[in-house]
Amino acid sequence: MRIALVHDYFTQLGGAEKVAEQLYGLLPDASLFATVALPSCMPGRLQDVPVKTSWMQNLPRMRDYYRLYVFLYPFAVGSLDLSRYDLVISSSSGYAKGVRTSPQAIHVCYCHTPMRWAWNYENYASRESFSLSQRTLLPLFIRGLQHWDRAASRQPDHFVANSRAVANRIRRVYQRSAEVVHPPIETERFQPSYSQHENYYLVVSRLVPYKRIDLAVKACTQRGKRLLVIGDGPYRKSLEALAGPCVRFLGRASDEQVEYHVARCRALLFPGEEDFGIAPVEAAAAGRPTIAYRAGGALETIVENITGSFFERQTTECLGDAIEIFERQQWSTAALRQHAKAFSLQVFQERFRSFLERIDAPLGAAAFASSPLELPALRAASA
Repeated sequence: MRIALVHDYFTQLGGAEKVAEQLYGLLPDASLFATVALPSCMPGRLQDVPVKTSWMQNLPRMRDYYRLYVFLYPFAVGSLDLSRYDLVISSSSGYAKGVRTSPQAIHVCYCHTPMRWAWNYENYASRESFSLSQRTLLPLFIRGLQHWDRAASRQPDHFVANSRAVANRIRRVYQRSAEVVHPPIETERFQPSYSQHENYYLVVSRLVPYKRIDLAVKACTQRGKRLLVIGDGPYRKSLEALAGPCVRFLGRASDEQVEYHVARCRALLFPGEEDFGIAPVEAAAAGRPTIAYRAGGALETIVENITGSFFERQTTECLGDAIEIFERQQWSTAALRQHAKAFSLQVFQERFRSFLERIDAPLGAAAFASSPLELPALRAASA
């Protein structure tokens, strides 16, 4: 069986790239495609995997301008040739679902979200530093992008959503149904620190406006709470300008550094409305709770007063009050870790394989036949 895995682009490191990395781990014989793949932005296990890219790979200063090239991606996706593949899995929060395949192929789109900047443009643009001319012209282009995106949503035979929140968006925007399979999370990577926790809060995120890291920075600065921020992105300088002496920016960190800081933090702060949100589950695997905005994927990954707490409005004051209330609560490491197991790589594999088998039984078995991560129970079942 010829299998292709297509990811939108490897121009940043975030949750979608982690999922693409795990999808490839489950289908190691797949050919990997992307419109663009920057070596510095490849997840660890994909560093040495050959990636077939489009003509966009050769555009100047792609690392700096990948966001400005936004309207070229539909053409780049259309130039990828996947006509010889039997199974195509697209990992998409934007464009990859629009890839052209053979009429006989089965195309499954693992959708991280419908295109955020097209369907939630006003909210997205309100936190971006666009010029007057950009603000005048962009809505015209956005309407064209919406038209393309709706047409592209007809390409996949099946949609898989990473959360119920995303499945609802797929139904509303594309008028398509979607199976919900939560992303695979390497919960075994994270272990609790059984020594006393250090007195700091933690953010692990790409530093872009819609993540609302500004709320965490301002709330901790105003309340004198120590905050460590792991991650990088175009919003970093703006966030540093908001930060007081109790806030430190660590930039991009190794897996080992992330694991160390997550296990020892007082809590993870999760102030944005996310499609799913991997970080709260990773924190739970390390025995640490999360303080999150009550919206989006956090409603599926956090059990209130068991694995974390919520704040109701995206304001500095509301988050600050939630931190003060949190500090009067007690948390069970065992309960946190038990919750995280429901999102493990093994659970993802079982559910994803089950989905493939339901849409075409021989396909499901063949797709996973050579996977080194195949579970013994599944191997016995197929025998």
